[in-house]
Amino acid sequence: MSDSEERILTCVKLGGERPGIRRQPFKTELGEYIYANVSQEAWEEWLTESVRYINTYRIDLASREGTEFLLKQLRIWLGLEDGEQAATAWTPPSEDSSGAESDESA
Repeated sequence: MSDSEERILTCVKLGGERPGIRRQPFKTELGEYIYANVSQEAWEEWLTESVRYINTYRIDLASREGTEFLLKQLRIWLGLEDGEQAATAWTPPSEDSSGAESDESA
């Protein structure tokens, strides 16, 4: 397959058939799993999310502890491991606070 051809896969995070990531992110079993099962779109979402963890917890990715923490959050995010995602300094707005007026005011 050439670099210009897209691999299409069923994304475990976003569902549906989507283009896969271009290369395996890690030379590990987890990296192989991500390459085979995670879309480019979902991977980009994780990269954005991972920055929040790095900033909130001031993770040193050169340390074993920092790397293990972030990989654990990735496994939880992908649904590969049970647990709750660690809180970050930024939380997405709830769907109820969209600013739309309710029908009750009419």
